Amino acid sequence: MTAGPFDAQATGERVETLLAELRTRAGPEAADIAEELVGCLVQLYGAGLASVMRVIGDDSRLKAKLIADPLVDGLLLIHDLHPLDVGTRIRRGLGRLGIGAELLSIDEQGVALIRLANGHGHANVQADVEQAVADAAPEVTGVRIAPREPPLLQIGRRPAEAR
Repeated sequence: MTAGPFDAQATGERVETLLAELRTRAGPEAADIAEELVGCLVQLYGAGLASVMRVIGDDSRLKAKLIADPLVDGLLLIHDLHPLDVGTRIRRGLGRLGIGAELLSIDEQGVALIRLANGHGHANVQADVEQAVADAAPEVTGVRIAPREPPLLQIGRRPAEAR
């Protein structure tokens, strides 16, 4: 591996590529063994992360430092060890977008209902919102954008001098 920032997504894609190449070159038996090996390593690292989280206990400062690191944040999600609940993670992910998107609810089927700020309804923003939710809460089954509320009609009385 090269020095520099670690790209977990690229590494995951490389693992998949190597397993596919192994299946092609060495056959399905060797690939099955390699997949089992990868699964064992993932379990081992997950157990290690669980131990780290037990040692940290209720220290919110240390937890905040861990989840501030995108790699650790993602690993905690993969191993179902993330200290933040799903709603908090979604709000955090939406906040990073900086577009004023708001989590309204998550239904029984796991679909998140999101309200977009006025002026942010185009397809690119919706795709960004969907990706942010998927990254923050992979257990969510979908994203639904709430319909826009029509502006309230303001009816007032004219000042006496304007009559």
